[in-house]
Amino acid sequence: MEEFNVIGLIVQVVIGLTALRILFSWLRIFNEYERGVVFRLGKVQPRALGPGIGIVVPLLDKMVKVDMRTVTLDVPPQDVITKDNITARVSAVVYYRVADPIKAVVSIENYAYATSQSAQSILRSIIGQFELDNVLSNRKAISEQLELIIDDQTEPWGIKVINVDIKDVELPADMQRAIARQAEAERERRAKIIGADAEFQAAEKLCQAAQLMERYPMALQMRYLQTLAEISTENSSTVVFPVPIDILSAFKDLAISNTGKSPLLPVIQQTPIKQEQESL
Repeated sequence: MEEFNVIGLIVQVVIGLTALRILFSWLRIFNEYERGVVFRLGKVQPRALGPGIGIVVPLLDKMVKVDMRTVTLDVPPQDVITKDNITARVSAVVYYRVADPIKAVVSIENYAYATSQSAQSILRSIIGQFELDNVLSNRKAISEQLELIIDDQTEPWGIKVINVDIKDVELPADMQRAIARQAEAERERRAKIIGADAEFQAAEKLCQAAQLMERYPMALQMRYLQTLAEISTENSSTVVFPVPIDILSAFKDLAISNTGKSPLLPVIQQTPIKQEQESL
């Protein structure tokens, strides 16, 4: 009897372990970023499993795990002809994630490969609608347009496109040299315009100064004395003594009364003007 009891206990233990093994084989553990799409007898279940513990019945259920994390898709360089008939190689990066795991498994065979091919074709199509200058200067606007179009195409597959960035635009060597010459010519044009504008402003200020001195003759004499003072402060052995113009006007009146002509008049009229021009 004791032998039969021992055998019965062993059988019960084996049956219990087998039942536990079968039970544990039904259980599936899903991480926070994972979902399980279950097909029961070939028919998809309306609710995906996870996160946590899910039950999958052997022989009846078939499960497909789907990663819900954001995927970084590197779009390889594409040979593109822009609107102004310039050949360029454009590369981009696409950030997407699975929004509906059931659609991602049922609606398309390989959603990752399909998203990659869709991004490549749309990139070639959209870049071809812009000129090269717009592609180089308006990358953000073009990236936003690419994001909307790719997201609209992948939405039936349960894929959500988060962002699209144009990484690089490669140009042929001759086109790079042409762009460099264009930039150099543009800088020279701006430099000439700035120099001409400076000359125009200086001429305006000189005209205003001449009008002011014409209205106030004493300003011309003060400017004359200031110029002499600036010359005398330089490092030289010449000492300049400014002579008031009023003193010379007395000699001018004396010469006019004696000869009827003014020999000092050209000196008085020309000397301040010449020194004024030198100082300016």
